[in-house]
Amino acid sequence: MALDAMNDISDDALMVHYANGDTQAARALTYRHAPRVLALSRRLLQNTAEAEDVAQDAMLRLWKVAPNWRQGEAKVSTWLYRITSNLCIDRMRKKKGTNLDEIPELVDDKPSIESRMQSNDRATALQAAMAQLPARQKLAVTLRHIEELSNPQIAQIMDISVDAVESLTARGKRTLAGLLLGQKEKLGLE
Repeated sequence: MALDAMNDISDDALMVHYANGDTQAARALTYRHAPRVLALSRRLLQNTAEAEDVAQDAMLRLWKVAPNWRQGEAKVSTWLYRITSNLCIDRMRKKKGTNLDEIPELVDDKPSIESRMQSNDRATALQAAMAQLPARQKLAVTLRHIEELSNPQIAQIMDISVDAVESLTARGKRTLAGLLLGQKEKLGLE
């Protein structure tokens, strides 16, 4: 079956096709989900190489589970977000003992554009503030406000209640506001 023809097929059906040996179904699922998995990993880990490793690992786990996939129990996207977030949290926990001097500086290879300078400063300040959040708050805030998932979806990904999601995102937002408060003028927010 051609890849274009698979655009209208549900994820569950593609999982069945893949489990039956259809490599085009695997390719369709990869095109559909890998970019979002990679984006989530980059946001949480702030390291492209590690994010690519996590995305690859998450997709491999999806292929391994395909023969045993039970339709209707969870959406493929939700399952992938949960696996990805768990893999990222595991990596963040391992890094906790890393000395900041050992972490290489992030280099932006793109040419500087004046109109983006302030936007870049804001993004950098937000990333620095996000890095100070506890892992679960960081994950909840990222899934809610960057990935724009609903609280019930986040609850399923994180395996917690919707109330716990709301609490984590509220605490995360309050902490971020406190961390960024002193930088309003510098970031052009006044």
